[in-house]
Amino acid sequence: MTRFRTTTMVLAVAAMSALAAAPAQAAPGDVTTTCASTATPYGYVDVSWGYSASCGTQNFNPNIKQIKQLTGLPIGTVVEACGSTYYPAGWVQTSSYYSSSCVAWPNSGFNNNAWTLKRVS
Repeated sequence: MTRFRTTTMVLAVAAMSALAAAPAQAAPGDVTTTCASTATPYGYVDVSWGYSASCGTQNFNPNIKQIKQLTGLPIGTVVEACGSTYYPAGWVQTSSYYSSSCVAWPNSGFNNNAWTLKRVS
């Protein structure tokens, strides 16, 4: 039983470390999952929110997010992104809408919380 508990703790710590780390050397368009407490780096946008016990909260509020690397994508590329972070220079918002996968705060209603973005420069 001790071996099982030790192995479980090691795996839990490894998972938390992987989620908390900032993305390194991501290719254009790559999607990475991180804890919500980690700031979204410049050149990335939030694309989905969710819950994971590995990010340390005891409630079921959104505490993880998937972020997408936009830097390096070709002009004309269109992406769907959550409105919970700013999009980088060279991208424009072409529409906004509600997405259940972009609910970053509990009880946030059904207001527009997502964007369609297009790279223009």
